[in-house]
Amino acid sequence: MVDKDKTTIIAIGGPTASGKTSLSVELAKAWNGEIISADSMQIYKGLDIGTAKATPEEQQGIPHHLVDILSPEQRFSAADFVERAQQCIEEIVQRGKLPIVVGGTGLYIESLLKGVQFTKEEFDPNLRNKLEQEAALYGAEEMHRRLQQIDPEYAATLHPNNQGRVLRAIELYLQTGTTMTEQRKNSLPPQQPYNSLLLVLGCENRQTLYDRINLRVDQMVQQGLEQEARYVYQHKHTFATAAQAIGYKEFFPYFEQQQTLEESVEQLKQATRKYAKRQLTWFRRMEGVHWLQLDQNPLQEAMSLVEQHLQKVEGNCGKEKLLWDK
Repeated sequence: MVDKDKTTIIAIGGPTASGKTSLSVELAKAWNGEIISADSMQIYKGLDIGTAKATPEEQQGIPHHLVDILSPEQRFSAADFVERAQQCIEEIVQRGKLPIVVGGTGLYIESLLKGVQFTKEEFDPNLRNKLEQEAALYGAEEMHRRLQQIDPEYAATLHPNNQGRVLRAIELYLQTGTTMTEQRKNSLPPQQPYNSLLLVLGCENRQTLYDRINLRVDQMVQQGLEQEARYVYQHKHTFATAAQAIGYKEFFPYFEQQQTLEESVEQLKQATRKYAKRQLTWFRRMEGVHWLQLDQNPLQEAMSLVEQHLQKVEGNCGKEKLLWDK
C-alpha cells in the first residue's frame, strides 16, 4: 500500500563489480535524481582505488553524496549512515530531485529502508580496548565463536574477519545484556518511513560475476592499488576500519615479505569473490527485492520498474507530471 505522505526513494544494491554505479547514474539521468552512497568504505577520504569510488567521468555530472566525508581515522556506524542519509534525502527532495540510494553494504540499505531507530550508545573505551586486545591475542575466529554463543542469529550474518561489528555486538551485550538481534527487532517502527523500490543486481551465471571481479582487481592494480594499500598499512594502527577492509589487508603479507605481490593479488580476488557471495546472501533475505540479472542487460527492466513505482506513488498520473521529471 502506497502512502502518498511518505517520501519516495529508489535503492540499488548488489555485490561488488555488479554494475551498480553505471545503473544508478543512468536512472539518475533519466529521472532527475541524485545518488546517496551506501558504502561503508567510500566515506573515507584518500581511499579511492580499493573502495572502487566512481570517477568524475563515471559520475557523469550526477551529484553523489556520502562519499569522501571522513578521514580514515574516524569510525562510522550504520546509525551514522542512517542519520546522514535521511538528511540527504530531505535535502534532495527539497530540490525537487529523486533520491537514489546505491551501495553494497546491505546493513546500511536495510537499516535506512526499514527506518531502524538506533538508540544512543554509551562508549566505554576501557571495554573496547579490552575486547580489541583479546581479539589480537585469541584471533578473529575465537571472538566470532564468542558472539555465536551470545547471539547466534546475528553472528550468522557476519564473517569472522568483520572484527568491528563482531566486537561491537559483544560489547553491546556486555554493556546492556541485550543482543544485537534483540536491539534490531526492538528498533523497528510500526511502518517503514519511505515509499521505496529496492532493485538488486544478481547474476544467473555466477562465473560471469567472478570474471568481472577478477577483471576489476586487475584494473585496480594497474591504477595503483598497491600504493594505496601501502598507505593504509603505514597507518594501520589508526586506520582501524580500512586496515580490516578487503582490498588493503590482502597486501599486508606482501609488505611484510611473507608472500609475493602476485599471491596477494590472487588472495584479493578470492576474498572479493567470497565477499560478493556474502553480499548476495544478505540481499536475498531482505523483503521486497526486485532482482535484476546483470548478464541480461538490466537497464531496460530497471527503467520500467522505476517508472511503474513512481506512477503508483503519483496515482498513475503519468511520467510527464512527476515532480522529479526533467
